[in-house]
Amino acid sequence: MSLIGRDQELSAIGALLDRLRAGVGGRVVVTGPPGAGKTALLAAAAELAAQRGIRVEYTGDRALSGPPATSYRRGEPVLLLSDVESAVLDPGPGTAEGTPGSVAPPGPRALLAAAREHTGDGTELRLGGLPGTEFAALVPGLPPDAVHALWLVSGGLPGPALSLAERLKGLGGDADPVAHLALAAPSRAQFLELDLGLVRVLEAAAERPLAPAVRARVLARLARELLADTTAAARRRDLADTALGLARASGDPGTVAEVLDSRLHALWDPAATAERLATAEEIVTQARRAGDAAAESRGLFWRFVAHAEAGDLASAEAALGVYARSAEQAGHTDARVVALARQAMLATVRGRFDEAEGLADEVLAAGHKAGVRDTERLVGSVRHQVAVVRGRTEAPVEPWQRMARRLPGHFFEATAARAMLEAGRDVEAGLELERLLPAVLSGTGPRWTGALADLAAVAARTGSPAAAAALYEALQPYRGRLVVWGGANTITGPVDDYLGRLAARLDRPGAAVGHLDAAEKLSRRLGALPWLALTLAARAEVLTRRDGTGDRERAAQDAMESRSIAERLGMDGLLRALQPPAPSGAVWHWVLDGRDWRLRADGESARVPDGRGPRHLRALLAAPGREIPALDLVAGGSGLAAPPADPLLDDTARSAYRRRLAALDERLDAADRAGDVDAAAAVQAERGALLAELRRSAGLGGRPRTHGNEAERARVGATRALWGTVRRIEAAAPLAGAHLRASLRTGRLMRYQPAPGGPGRWQV
Repeated sequence: MSLIGRDQELSAIGALLDRLRAGVGGRVVVTGPPGAGKTALLAAAAELAAQRGIRVEYTGDRALSGPPATSYRRGEPVLLLSDVESAVLDPGPGTAEGTPGSVAPPGPRALLAAAREHTGDGTELRLGGLPGTEFAALVPGLPPDAVHALWLVSGGLPGPALSLAERLKGLGGDADPVAHLALAAPSRAQFLELDLGLVRVLEAAAERPLAPAVRARVLARLARELLADTTAAARRRDLADTALGLARASGDPGTVAEVLDSRLHALWDPAATAERLATAEEIVTQARRAGDAAAESRGLFWRFVAHAEAGDLASAEAALGVYARSAEQAGHTDARVVALARQAMLATVRGRFDEAEGLADEVLAAGHKAGVRDTERLVGSVRHQVAVVRGRTEAPVEPWQRMARRLPGHFFEATAARAMLEAGRDVEAGLELERLLPAVLSGTGPRWTGALADLAAVAARTGSPAAAAALYEALQPYRGRLVVWGGANTITGPVDDYLGRLAARLDRPGAAVGHLDAAEKLSRRLGALPWLALTLAARAEVLTRRDGTGDRERAAQDAMESRSIAERLGMDGLLRALQPPAPSGAVWHWVLDGRDWRLRADGESARVPDGRGPRHLRALLAAPGREIPALDLVAGGSGLAAPPADPLLDDTARSAYRRRLAALDERLDAADRAGDVDAAAAVQAERGALLAELRRSAGLGGRPRTHGNEAERARVGATRALWGTVRRIEAAAPLAGAHLRASLRTGRLMRYQPAPGGPGRWQV
């Protein structure tokens, strides 16, 4: 391989050899991506060493080779060449000249090793792409526009450049070399990253006079490569539609199959599952007509993705097996890695966690061997999902934040927010939810439905009702489906499970149970035991709160089955969640102090002005687990005025009603200040009985009460006042605020249901 443009590196190696000959050892690591010329540089170093009379020893097992040493001269300098980055500088045993079987006294040693990444020792020589001014000498005889295109698509790396240049030599006279490079060059970027050099060559090729079929393929690939650019959605669709029209007009089935495949990559419409399946079938048909086995395997892959999205994992698994066999026969080197990664995901879905971990190891080995750029990300996704489902490790947040910085606009922040939630960082997760929600709701792309689901998990536990409602509406069109990320490397459960949790957060127990019923049926049909266990636990909580006829018995059955599955699968996180929280022993305080309410909670404190919200909160905290109608909370307050045309109470009754409640409030305040829990409970019971009696009354003055209108007015007013108070608390006491947000249930029936992490009891 030519060493054009490596004069500086050769000079540094020459200096190393000169020091070695002078009796001073050393170590140099040559780093750079594949094709940068590391092996050629080491071979040149061997020649330079021979010219200086320095002995060369070879280690490693890939490209380097050389004669084994049989003897050493006393004090002889030796250059060790290695293509193994972990090689160490070690003279090792040898046979001293004239003294068989003895060990030679070590002479000076120097190591020159090749590695992709710097090991942190010695001096590094980093090989990158050649500058444009020197690159042309590497590929003489090509026209300038082809040389520039070759430099762009290869990144200036000698290995890929020479390989692509060889392919250009066999082109016919009418072939366009720039268009050929635009279609033949592999992308140097990982999934959702932008290969700017390749994009520039595709754009240049699109401006050249091309046959319709060639133009169709160029435009389709340009649309596909622009997937990483989140600002180019409209441009991608225009390019893909134009390419498809040209392909169909050409009448070439191979072109149609290739363009359809690129179009599916470029658009990633999450709502188009049925269209995706139909397109996959057409790709297979057109590819078979063209005799293009590689294109056929890609169609089979899209068939797998569409079946997975539709919740038909049996058909998806069958399609995956056909894809793997077809792609292997076609020589598609990435196929085994892709198939293994998806098989690991399917094993995770069904609770075969050890099998999934073993398959992840196979993905790592096969991916590195095949040079698949996304290998580490594929393996990381599988292992992350196994860890999350099992609940055996704190969810990593920083890797997702790094991905978000590297790939803006692809919603990795949403996954980071869910990881925060799983790590117990509820306040941070809630803040991320507020920041991300507008962008995610207006987005699209291969990670969109997954990002919605991640934010839904956060909103269901710690988000505002408004956030939960927005996510509920966004996910509604996908009910009955699975949450599938990109090419189905990750699937995170039934959409209905997320909808059920959001409905519960919105205090819609009927809708919540309906969605969770659907999620349960889907998980049972798929044999997805981890999802089934999680859904059953969620439904048990909703049924416990609903407390209708038979609900408690059904909730107990759900909890029992969920626990049984979790124990058998080793889902430690779910088992912890199913255990009733142990009393913390801590006492948190919410008391009226002058004109303000004061919160004291585990070192945090907050003051909130008196008003309806703080008083509603006191009533709920005083009765944990008990549902209190919103009408009870607002009765006697200043926020609800009855409709003038239909008053609920006459003036005399209203005055007596307020006087009695005011007296009870004074007695309750006195009991709070004295710390007399029994007296406070007695007053609260009397107040509740009075309110219940008034609520049961059909009306005063012979006119019927309008319960429905008044209850709805009460719900709106009480909910607004209560969440306003919680927001004030969160600003000064974030941990206590997060506990309240996770524990309060609002609606016509309101309740404080203590979530884990709160106090043993409240002093109110």
